[in-house]
Amino acid sequence: MLYWALVFFVIALVAGALGFGGIASASSGIAQILFFLFLVLFAASLILGLVRRR
Repeated sequence: MLYWALVFFVIALVAGALGFGGIASASSGIAQILFFLFLVLFAASLILGLVRRR
């Protein structure tokens, strides 16, 4: 999931550099959603891993 967030971030950078504002904002929005979803799932797996060890 982090890979896809980085892919959409790069797409947003390239589209912004070429002047495609709509595509850049959409790609950056998708990248933000995927990144925050990754953070939530990562934190949940860390917490569950710590609880299961006990």
